Amino acid sequence: MEKLLDKYAKLVVCTGVNLQKGQLLVVNAPIECADFARRIAGAAFTAGARDVKVNWSDEQFARIRLEEAAAEVFDEFPDWRRDMFMDFKAKGAAVVSIHASDPMIFQHVEPDKMLRSQRAAGKALLEYRQAMMNNELRWCVVSIPTESWAKKVFAGEEGEQAVARLWQAIFRAVRIDAEQEGADPVEAWQQHVDFLQRACRFMNEQQFAALHYTNGLGTDLTVKLPKGHIWAGGAEIAGDGVRFVANMPTEEIYTLPDRNGVDGVVYASKPLNYNGNLIEEMRLEFAAGKVVRAEAARGQEILDKLLAVDEGASYLGEVALVQYDSPISNSGILFYNTLFDENAACHLAFGKAYPTCLQGGEKMDSVELLQHGVNDSLVHEDFMIGTADLAIEGIRADGSRVQVFKDGNFAIA
Repeated sequence: MEKLLDKYAKLVVCTGVNLQKGQLLVVNAPIECADFARRIAGAAFTAGARDVKVNWSDEQFARIRLEEAAAEVFDEFPDWRRDMFMDFKAKGAAVVSIHASDPMIFQHVEPDKMLRSQRAAGKALLEYRQAMMNNELRWCVVSIPTESWAKKVFAGEEGEQAVARLWQAIFRAVRIDAEQEGADPVEAWQQHVDFLQRACRFMNEQQFAALHYTNGLGTDLTVKLPKGHIWAGGAEIAGDGVRFVANMPTEEIYTLPDRNGVDGVVYASKPLNYNGNLIEEMRLEFAAGKVVRAEAARGQEILDKLLAVDEGASYLGEVALVQYDSPISNSGILFYNTLFDENAACHLAFGKAYPTCLQGGEKMDSVELLQHGVNDSLVHEDFMIGTADLAIEGIRADGSRVQVFKDGNFAIA
């Protein structure tokens, strides 16, 4: 197990953020993940890091604060925290974020406080988050088990057993082969990235005007794509010209939709875990890009709060294609963690779009981006729509159609 953990840490540092000698590494980590954060730090120094900074978080304390503090407190964001993140940006840091939380930690917490906190952080960190979404910095999101998360995923099992099973699932998802000691995950990732980038090349060559989604759940959705849109996936190139992998695991290729060009109905195929609250059996109706009707069997109030964060929250900012026949989907596990669940199925995202998915977008200001149909918001929340029978047709500008997905998988060669 120790060797696998060290192999994972090295993979995150050397392939995930592709840390360069003399560079600062920032690790955002829950306190429950301290051991793995230290392993990442060790791998970073071995790779030549100038320094490593760990930004600790504690969701148990966060819940206490949300329950007990006065509501107006959540309209504030400390200047010192903003300055810390801006200092990371100024120094060109590489950023690893360990996403491992209790899926139910904020259940029954007053939604208004969470909304106010999110808005305050979004406004204070707008410049920093724009730098991340524009790939000015190299970043990578990964995850490891915590006992509360593992027991949610494997309900009814004891803590240690649940954690062990979740570790196995994560190692498989990030292509670390526990059965072959000499297997090289870096090589496995190179092959995987190559496949995703071939899919990107096909979609970029086609430059479809729109995509049409249908499946047995009742999804019948048309998503227009802006002229000059770019499909990305697998690996990306940062502002300094260095390649990195933003999510581990990743099975997606993605682009941005035309903000005002989404019409029809879509059904979520998996629950959405939003700020520790589950939104289940979601049905959305779109007209001219905007959600005009949103229903959920459970979590309706949370869904309503998400869509009300700001104007852009009720529009889409991402379109992602993921094969149903993929390691995470084939595991049959519902992770209650967007990092994993979004890579088990095609998905869409409410909120902010990635400007890098439009030709020249990273150089445009907010007004120019909006003029090109690029959505903006303080939020970016993925929700899963892929199924085993999902069909997607690419619609060309002349109206002709190409089968892109059939039976949940790519139909292209």
